[in-house]
Amino acid sequence: MGKDKLRRFAENLTFECFVQPAFEEAFRRDHPLKGHWHSDFFHNDRPIVLELGCGKGGFLSQLAPLHPDINYLGIDITDKVLILAKRKVEAAYAAAQLPPDNVKIASLDIERLSGVFSPADTVQRIYINFCNPWPRAKHKKRRLTYYKKLEMYKTFLKPDSEIRFKTDDDELFDESLEYFEQSGYEILYLTRDLHASDVTDNI
Repeated sequence: MGKDKLRRFAENLTFECFVQPAFEEAFRRDHPLKGHWHSDFFHNDRPIVLELGCGKGGFLSQLAPLHPDINYLGIDITDKVLILAKRKVEAAYAAAQLPPDNVKIASLDIERLSGVFSPADTVQRIYINFCNPWPRAKHKKRRLTYYKKLEMYKTFLKPDSEIRFKTDDDELFDESLEYFEQSGYEILYLTRDLHASDVTDNI
């Protein structure tokens, strides 16, 4: 493991809201928090909201301080961006003079989320913002909106929950609509021009 990676990993661990699974937790069995995120990690029963592919934390750092009554968990697998997300979240909460006690960052493989969450975790909402469009045919199954992933999300989303998806890639948008329909999701709101829409909570 390179020195830069070790440094980033060490800095991430200084953030009390950071989750880094051990090797056997990531690859060999269910995550130890599966079914216990409320009791063993958030230590409250507030709703859980996920951002999949949180990247550098721009969205999460703006949204989470506005809603202290919701538990936010940003998920990505790349430590290079997670360390930036950590810094951005810390700066946002410091500016708001709030403790970052309703926001967490996790280094997790989204492909394996069914081993991380269960219906007992009552995930209320998933945000997918400007994810990799994976345009090549052989890579489309990697999309966060691919129908098999949408089916996986159903295994832990609570009833009447929702997925909020944004992209600036037309092909991904159109094909994701097909994925949602194929997976039996009901589309409650759709716009092709978010900035010109009547959505008031866009970040």
